[in-house]
Amino acid sequence: MDGISTGIVYLIGAGPGDPELITLKGSNLLQTCDTVIYDNLIPLELIIGLPDNIEKIYVGKKAGKHTLPQEKINQLMVELAGDGKKVARLKGGDPLIFGRGGEEAAYLRQNGIDYEIVPGITAGIAGPAYTGIPCTDRERSSFVTFATGHKAGEKELSSVPWEKLAQIRNGTLVIYMGVAEFANIVEILIDSGISPVTPAAVIERGTFPTQRVYTAPLNELVVTAIEEKIRPPALFIIGDVVDMQPDLEWLIERPLLGNRVMVLRPADQAGDMYKTLRDLGAEVLPYPTIATKKTDSGEWAEVDKVLESANESRLVFTSENGVRYFMNQFINRYGDIRKLGKFKTAAVGYGTARALKKYSLKADFVPSKATTEVLAKEMVENLSLAGCNILRVRGNLGDNRVEEALTRAKANVIPLKVYETYYPPWPEGFKEKLFDFPPDVIIFTSGSTINGLFEQLNQDEIEELTEDASIVSIGPMTSKSLAERGLKVKMEAEEHSIPGIIDKLKKNSNR
Repeated sequence: MDGISTGIVYLIGAGPGDPELITLKGSNLLQTCDTVIYDNLIPLELIIGLPDNIEKIYVGKKAGKHTLPQEKINQLMVELAGDGKKVARLKGGDPLIFGRGGEEAAYLRQNGIDYEIVPGITAGIAGPAYTGIPCTDRERSSFVTFATGHKAGEKELSSVPWEKLAQIRNGTLVIYMGVAEFANIVEILIDSGISPVTPAAVIERGTFPTQRVYTAPLNELVVTAIEEKIRPPALFIIGDVVDMQPDLEWLIERPLLGNRVMVLRPADQAGDMYKTLRDLGAEVLPYPTIATKKTDSGEWAEVDKVLESANESRLVFTSENGVRYFMNQFINRYGDIRKLGKFKTAAVGYGTARALKKYSLKADFVPSKATTEVLAKEMVENLSLAGCNILRVRGNLGDNRVEEALTRAKANVIPLKVYETYYPPWPEGFKEKLFDFPPDVIIFTSGSTINGLFEQLNQDEIEELTEDASIVSIGPMTSKSLAERGLKVKMEAEEHSIPGIIDKLKKNSNR
């Protein structure tokens, strides 16, 4: 294919909802593209985890309402690739199964733009599989038909031969985009000869831990879907394979199954937390309200002096971020971790101590409560600090109580700012989705995550978001800040760390 530029468009299938269902090739391309253009049904983790340097453009549509019309999307891809950019066009499911990927590929070819198609797992296969319904079975179904239910009630606009499909036996019919038209489809099928008691199922939000599945004879499923208030995205499955669902169901018996858990901590630190929550059955809502970046306070010359000093020296860490940014900068500056051998270390809590362990460093001092106030108080009461050089590693937020208390104890305190915390905007489309499917649980891991949420949302939105949600706090300082904001804490971690939060959620699970 002759291209007019060095740019290229990758038409990537993101899978149907579970972020781990994207292919390895699709995931790798996302991390190396210049721009990602994404739809409404894309797993949020795939977007929030992208590097800041990647441009993110939302073009999603919902219930027929387009953020950007298809022709504009086509033109945007040509424009970006024409400028020499690597463009990831990220589409829900598979780009060529009711995803208009073929149209987009044709338009790119007509305009001389190179492209690749990266298949994805379509909802019609994955949704049934996650509920225990096989699309085919040696004894019950030898073929599967995918059909779109869109405009089924308008016969002149629907090209699906429903009357003929009703005559087919020993197969499975999977209907996409059929919530609004399902009653019409069922009427046509039954009038055209399909048995009214054919096993059928509806799956809402398939592959999400919060998916819902209901089975019934075909002539009863419409009423079930209405009574259960089924909403898009949803699939309808018709065929004898539906009867296998009770025996093959597997997404059960997990402590947090069915819970939407909103995580506010920085996305670049939350990957393991997302994975742990998913493994426990939760649907993760990745909505970081804070982010961090490296900064240099210019105090490293003072660190040079401390390294040359014969006096006792200590490092004080009050956050996991402080550990991470300090260690990276220290190693880059000095090239030898053994130079830390002269320091004794203090950590504000077990989470920060655990962060030190990742660098094979043990915290020599951890206070009885994970607060900066208690840290400073107990260091003064239990350690001989007069004349000691203390590097107080910190970010740009927070008060100076640690520095002030240790200075009063005659220590030589050097504040070393190694990172900054700021409030990142959520990608376009995220806020709308948050209120479409609100959280059951909201996890606050610091006072700054609270402040960040109030930067993103106004008071009325905060009240709506938290009205029915359980608020979980990492520790007493965060709980105090939440109370000051008028938010009631339901659970506080016993160990003031991420693993402590996870343990608390598991202990309070209803399963």
